[in-house]
Amino acid sequence: MGRKVKEEWIWEALKKAKHPETGKSLVELGMIRDVKVKGGRVRLTVALPFKNVPVKDQIVENARKAVEGVEGVEEVEVELVEMTPRERSRFMEVQEGRTGAAKGMNEIDRVIAVMSGKGGVGKSLVAGLLAVELRRKGFKVGVLDADITGPSIPKMFLPFPKRPEVGPQNAVIPVETDLLGIKLISINLFLPSEDEAVIWRGPLIGNAIKQFWDEVLWGELDYLIVDLPPGTSDAPLTVMQALPLTGVVLVTSPQELAGMVVRKAARMAQRLNVPLLGLVENMSYVVCPKCGERIEIFGPSRASAIANAFDIPFLGRLPIDPTITRLCDEGWIEKYPSERFGHIVEELLKSIEKLEG
Repeated sequence: MGRKVKEEWIWEALKKAKHPETGKSLVELGMIRDVKVKGGRVRLTVALPFKNVPVKDQIVENARKAVEGVEGVEEVEVELVEMTPRERSRFMEVQEGRTGAAKGMNEIDRVIAVMSGKGGVGKSLVAGLLAVELRRKGFKVGVLDADITGPSIPKMFLPFPKRPEVGPQNAVIPVETDLLGIKLISINLFLPSEDEAVIWRGPLIGNAIKQFWDEVLWGELDYLIVDLPPGTSDAPLTVMQALPLTGVVLVTSPQELAGMVVRKAARMAQRLNVPLLGLVENMSYVVCPKCGERIEIFGPSRASAIANAFDIPFLGRLPIDPTITRLCDEGWIEKYPSERFGHIVEELLKSIEKLEG
């Protein structure tokens, strides 16, 4: 009878199992989620960044061979699972060798991306209002403007120009808003003028977003709101792969065209295993200033049907409101009344609570 196999021997052996593309240890990459030993039988749970990665068979084979080399092992069973967003973020960080200046100095509880798929539906507005209402509820909040080529967060939050400063270990200190103390980072805060064009290709945009995560001294935050650019290409993909997202809030408007495109965004999030926290419909109606009648100038709402199709919460409808237009243009979005958006945040918090169990 052979010697009894110990779990620590298996972990030690797995340190020698390499990722076929990067050459890094599967253990170092956080791909070994669990090891169970029963007699001479070993069961491994291997977490893949995405379930259909092309090299998954080679990853399994490398893990299996490493364990089979341990004396006393008679059988190896490998279960494949998909990484959580937090596991995937760490995997990308180790794989790319990123060691940001703020590494180890930030404690961010939840990261929520705001996504529309289509431009012009009010995604940045919803991102800004989410940050404002969460802060009013006492949460510590930051906003990461990931719309590198079309940033609008500083314009909405800052009536007067501000610049980020350099802090400990050369980490970037985000600016803070005057009324509520919301932390902000955006490419526009580094440009000589707010209308300076950022003419970058995809890789540069992706690297900038990663730097906003790795090198900005966010400190302790309850919520980091990420304002994504429209579409389903480089920038949203970078955020969904590199940041430990709690989930995504989708923004649409009543037109069928906008609905079609937001469905693409929803499917992207689902394919990348990122939870959908809910849907907001912006520009849903306008209230007549004389009689108070609600007029659906872009047609009837389709948001409930979209939410039902994806089995996600419908968080609420936002009207076309001249007040919010004026406040955003002046840099005073923090003055927008809570009663006009607070119900949407209440529904979002319920969705997060349900997700976290």
